[in-house]
Amino acid sequence: MACLSKDRKIGPSKVGIGIISFAHGHVNAYCNQLVGFDDAELVICWDDNQKRGESAAERIGIPYTPHVEEIITHPEVDAVIVTCETNRHPEMVTAAASNGKDILCQKPMALSLPDCDRMIEAIERNNVRFMMAHQMREDPANQKMKQLIDSGQLGRIGLLRRRHCIPVLFNQRFITGDSRWHIDPEKNMGMFMDDASHATDFIHWMLGKPVSVMAEIDNVLTDVAPDDTGIAIYRFAEGTMAILINTSVTLAGENTTEIYGDQGVAIQNHGDGPSTSIARPENAVALKLYRDGDSAWQDLGIPIPDNHGERIAGIPRAWIDHLRNDTLPSSDAYDGRVAVEMVLGSYASAKSGQRINFPL
Repeated sequence: MACLSKDRKIGPSKVGIGIISFAHGHVNAYCNQLVGFDDAELVICWDDNQKRGESAAERIGIPYTPHVEEIITHPEVDAVIVTCETNRHPEMVTAAASNGKDILCQKPMALSLPDCDRMIEAIERNNVRFMMAHQMREDPANQKMKQLIDSGQLGRIGLLRRRHCIPVLFNQRFITGDSRWHIDPEKNMGMFMDDASHATDFIHWMLGKPVSVMAEIDNVLTDVAPDDTGIAIYRFAEGTMAILINTSVTLAGENTTEIYGDQGVAIQNHGDGPSTSIARPENAVALKLYRDGDSAWQDLGIPIPDNHGERIAGIPRAWIDHLRNDTLPSSDAYDGRVAVEMVLGSYASAKSGQRINFPL
């Protein structure tokens, strides 16, 4: 199902955008893109950290307000970007929806399924557009892998392995500065929720909804967050397995994604932060394909990003196009809910030591 409103296509004027919090750093990449668009305009911003909000407002060149109500009731704001702490997403999304504002929501959608459901109810009741900021769906290499699976070029998929890792728990500024809310269990649950939600959405997008999961999630190299490392194995109705590897203590890495089918294999590299942040050989390949009967791997010609931020920066264009053209979003509220459910199932498995079946 998709949250798509009816007869709400935005006219020739620019889409007016309000920013709800600069707590999540990705909003800076979104704003850097939006200021250059000729069909969107940043109107006003709010942050409960006044110093951070005023600094961002000055940098972007828009007004700051200390009252979030001014964002969600502003007559020139058509849509809002919700990039506050995760535990506040339900509050902000439901308030924005109740005031008729379209919404871009940072991942993860929420920390519980009832909160996800409350958000979906508000979105549908108020007939507003909603898109999740799942940037993996805007990556050309990921889009090509999706095409290879859906077209049948890989045949029946036996195994998908996705590594989505970051080094942030080695960064003192991350764990002691304004970003420290990411490691607060009340505000964000844990790093597997924080970051593996990208990978759970990727797996769901590629393969559909799983039927069960077995997982291990724990602190292995640090003790500054609720968890720093996790591995989950998802099973699907037709037998396919998907392995998710996520750590927040990864200095470098390769082979971001591997997909094994009975007619072909696709291998992606340089698809997450650790694999794009260090020097790579001149002959590096972003995505290669081997099909049964081929004599060699085929380079599919996907460009390698200079840094992981390029993929984050792909979200605003997709969102604005969704709003202006009244098309389906690349990732809707139901996709956001599934990504959260897959993470929660993984935590439940790690805690119990048992296989967890879906739906929860």
